[in-house]
Amino acid sequence: MKFYSRKLIKPENLNARNTLFGGVLLKWIDEEAGIYAMTKLGTKHVVTKFISEIDFISSARQGDVVEIGLGFKQIGRTSITFSCEVRNVFTKQTIIKIENIVFVKVNETGIPQPHGKNLNNIEFTN
Repeated sequence: MKFYSRKLIKPENLNARNTLFGGVLLKWIDEEAGIYAMTKLGTKHVVTKFISEIDFISSARQGDVVEIGLGFKQIGRTSITFSCEVRNVFTKQTIIKIENIVFVKVNETGIPQPHGKNLNNIEFTN
């Protein structure tokens, strides 16, 4: 798993308990994973198809810095699947784990399209 982006927890990211609002974190994850899918598939025409069970393990508070990690799992004819972990940058404590996030390449009308990638022609160096 590689960690790609970091976020500072600010007051506008907090819930009523003054911890990181889960919806904000899921938005950040979906955006980061979508960008990663675009770079791996070589197209901006991808959509989130599926996010598996979300395991909230610990909280983050204002002033914490979290990092979003993604790990490649599999490639399909129209899809690509990652796992995700978000952790505190300084303590390395896991905040959330998601086993599967699936993105699908689509055409202009939203119909799934083959992306033409496989394990032999997809690059995972960045």
